[in-house]
Amino acid sequence: MDTRIRELRKAQKVTQDELAEAVGVTRQTIISLENGKYNASLILAHKLAQFFQTTIEEIFIFNMEEENL
Repeated sequence: MDTRIRELRKAQKVTQDELAEAVGVTRQTIISLENGKYNASLILAHKLAQFFQTTIEEIFIFNMEEENL
């Protein structure tokens, strides 16, 4: 799944460490999310949306074809 996490994080001048601490995960989780290697739980997606003051849909780009649904 593609995300806009890196784009939003850089726009707000937030480091991966700072974002990880703010949403209660490790830096490695943020790296994996930014690289599309990890799908966030609904709870984590909600925390990220709150942090960036936007909607989950604005952060995560869901493509049904990629998910084989």
